[in-house]
Amino acid sequence: MDIAEDKAGNRAGEIAMDSPSCTPSCTPSCNSVVSSAALPVAIESLPLYSADEAFRGCYKAVVVAPHPDDETLGCGGAIALLRQRNIPVHVLIMSDGTQSHPRSKQYPADRLRALRESEAIAALRLLHGLPSEVTFFRWPDTAVPHPGDQHFARAVAQCDRALQYHAPNLIFLPWQHDQHCDHQASYQIVHHCLNSWPMPPRQLAYAVWGSRTAGLPALPTGETGWRLDISTVKALKYQAAMAHKSQTTCLIQDDLSGFRLTPTMLNNLIQPWETYLEILGQS
Repeated sequence: MDIAEDKAGNRAGEIAMDSPSCTPSCTPSCNSVVSSAALPVAIESLPLYSADEAFRGCYKAVVVAPHPDDETLGCGGAIALLRQRNIPVHVLIMSDGTQSHPRSKQYPADRLRALRESEAIAALRLLHGLPSEVTFFRWPDTAVPHPGDQHFARAVAQCDRALQYHAPNLIFLPWQHDQHCDHQASYQIVHHCLNSWPMPPRQLAYAVWGSRTAGLPALPTGETGWRLDISTVKALKYQAAMAHKSQTTCLIQDDLSGFRLTPTMLNNLIQPWETYLEILGQS
């Protein structure tokens, strides 16, 4: 999650919020999604689908998370439902998460990184995942490489190797206009990876920072989306989110500027559904 300092991690103070290839057997029909035109579309009005309907034909999934906790906040319900169906889910966590409490003396960067990784593993266990099903890339928090950055090509190559190895036919990735620089960078890394794939897998975008209080208040203009019914695993998602104690409790007390998920943020992110945006017509 990691909204430290300016609470958004935006580059040059900019927020991209206003900026406006699916495998057929794993994609809802054209009547099962809603596209947003000029008028806002309430999230609650989007079609609601069960995991069996939404993930028909899925045999392996990868979740790309900018920070430890985004995998749970964005896709925790989907992970649990896929694992209940014995569908493998591997999680790629892009950054080290150490900027959530940058002034802590009790938890310097190395200790905080280890803590946040252990929290992610604990959360995934609750969602029926395994420690072997998560990879930590450990890019610096708030500095996951963007296009044009010195290390962007290396980040793309690293991510591409992992995606090729796991060979999913479904990828969950951050929404390209999420209000955090690491979320935007993670989207770009995956997008550049898949540019070279002759048959890219289906891609579903999730928004953690679609608003300043987390989640999506409405379907963004130009996007196509639907909701996944996670009512049967909502409590499990909440438990997994709370496993990220450094982000949800006062565990780290010596950094008054440190980040903490508020009850409003958690409520916005843990509903009886998860909202997904179909990435259409992109390689």
